[in-house]
Order: sequence, then C-alpha cells, then structure tokens
Amino acid sequence: MSAASPALPLDVLGDYLRTQGLADAGPIEATVLAGGQSNPTYRLTVPDGRNYVLRTKPPGVLLASAHAIDREYRVMRALQDSPVPVPRMLAYCDDDSLLGTPFFVMEFLRGRVLMDQSLPGMTPGERRVIYQEMRRVIAALHAVDYAAVGLADYGKHGNYVGRQIARWSRQCRAATVPITPAMERLMDWLPQYLPQDDETTLVHGDYRLDNLVLHPTEARVIGVLDWELSTLGHPLADLAYLCMAWRIPSTLWRGIGGLDLTALGIPQEQDYVAGYEQATGRQAAEHWDFYLAYNLFRMAAILHGIAQRARDGNAASADAEQTGAKAGPLAELGWQAAQRYMASRR
Repeated sequence: MSAASPALPLDVLGDYLRTQGLADAGPIEATVLAGGQSNPTYRLTVPDGRNYVLRTKPPGVLLASAHAIDREYRVMRALQDSPVPVPRMLAYCDDDSLLGTPFFVMEFLRGRVLMDQSLPGMTPGERRVIYQEMRRVIAALHAVDYAAVGLADYGKHGNYVGRQIARWSRQCRAATVPITPAMERLMDWLPQYLPQDDETTLVHGDYRLDNLVLHPTEARVIGVLDWELSTLGHPLADLAYLCMAWRIPSTLWRGIGGLDLTALGIPQEQDYVAGYEQATGRQAAEHWDFYLAYNLFRMAAILHGIAQRARDGNAASADAEQTGAKAGPLAELGWQAAQRYMASRR
C-alpha cells in the first residue's frame, strides 16, 4: 500500500511535528499511500515509531472549491465522538510556506482498506456482514445532528441536488476536455426532473467501500476517510452514490454489476435499499432511478475533472488519464437510469 518516498521537505515537516508535540528529535520517514486521485496522502513515521497520515492539496491551478482539505479536517474533527467512526485529527496548517500547500495530520488507522467490491477470498457470510456494516454506518451518518456537532453552517440548506447538478455542469463546460453526448443530455435532463422530496442531513459525498477502513479481523468500520466532498445535502443522493456499484459493470470500474450476487452473498440492490429504509424511516424507491442518474452524472463529471487534471499535468495519480476516460461510459449508464425513471413516471 505504499510507494517510493515522496519529495516532501522532511526536515521542515519534522520541525512542525515537534512543535505540535507529535514527534521527538530525529528524522521522520514518509511514503505515499496508494489510492486516491485527488489530495496527495502520505504515511509518516516518527523516531519513536508512531505513525500518522499527512494529507495535502495537490500542486498546480485547481478548480474552484476543489480539494477542500480544511473542510475534511473540520468535519472529521466534529465527528470525533459521534457514532460515525473517523480517525482522530491531530493538526491543521494553512501556512503555504512550510510544504507549499495547506495540509493536515491525522491518526493512522491500522486496518483493512478493501478495493474490490466483490470482496474476493471471502465467504458469502463475510461479504454479507461487510455490506450490512457499510449500510449501518451511512445510516448513522445521516442521523447525525449536524447542528449539535457544530456543522450547522457546513453547507447550504435545501436544493442540494439542484445545486450539485449546476456546479458539476459548470465545471464540465469550463474544462477543455470534450464532453460526451450522454453527459450533455444529462446536464439538460436532470434539472427538469428534480424530485420535490428535499431533505437536509450531513452527507459524505464519496461514501464507498474503498473509503472505509475496516478492523483488521472484524467486519467493523473503524474509520470513514476522504471527506473532501462532504457537505449538508440530501441523504438519498448520498445513499444512491454508494449503490451505483450495483449498476456499474465489474469490468468497467469499481462495480458489482453483472456478478452473481446471490452466490457471493452480496445483497441485491433492492434489498439493500429496503434495509436502509427500515433503518432510517426514509422512503427511497419512488425517485431511486433519478438519484442513480444524478450520481452517475456526478461521478462522470468528477472523472472528467480528473481527465482535465491529467491533461494539465497536475493529477495526483499516475493512472489519472485512464481513470478520466471512464467518464463517458458512466454518463451512458446515467442516461439509461434517466430513461428508466422517465418510463416509471408514465
């Protein structure tokens, strides 16, 4: 899970950690943590053997409001003692003179990050329990009293999905990478079919299996990571983002579509959503295909932004160009969901 040592000013970083009481005298070591297309992330080892995670903004010119590590730090700090498991926040620094970009330091969680959503090598029972645990944690997130934990001003209240559609549409149209026909159709269609079931909760914005740290041996989430897209928003939009996996073919990207879910022990999409409804009291089925269409569009827009960063030369991951190329196929899946939604409304 690590790569070669990064080009960080380790002496400067060591001095900073010592001023924060996080390190003793002596050299520190840093390795790049694998995974993630966005904010560069490193594992730090200090002389006494303690480990931390360092997260920074990427270099270069960035899209407005992107890579908001200050918001990541704030929301995880607010959730420290909530039912939502997060790593402990240790320090935040917005002084660009140290590392050339803002950064924060947090607890290093010793556990499992599972990338393949089919969970190879596990029994059907193990897969079932992990999927149930993922659903339990997102339900707990949507139950957080965001005002009580100091996040009443963490985002605008109401019309989250409408604002997100407008935001990602603007960013796609501002980029120089071409937009596919399916993306154009979704940008025109989504605002016209926006459901009137508005609700506001704390949302993660990127909640999926590989943004969770599981206990080393138990089917228990010990940390939810990568909060840069979190805000106040619609809980069903957040849930549908997780459930896109059922619609995305496993051969395309991070999906379980087309797999024998019964044999694997993974719940069917309809049953999974019904379990969330039972846990939260929300009704998701009526507008479900709209929220899937929206999320497939949004994911395509995010990957379109990765393709743009790859073209501009400031992407955090070496495979950014390949990842960005998946925007078109995801938009096609989004348009299919839109057509199913329109058919269900007739």
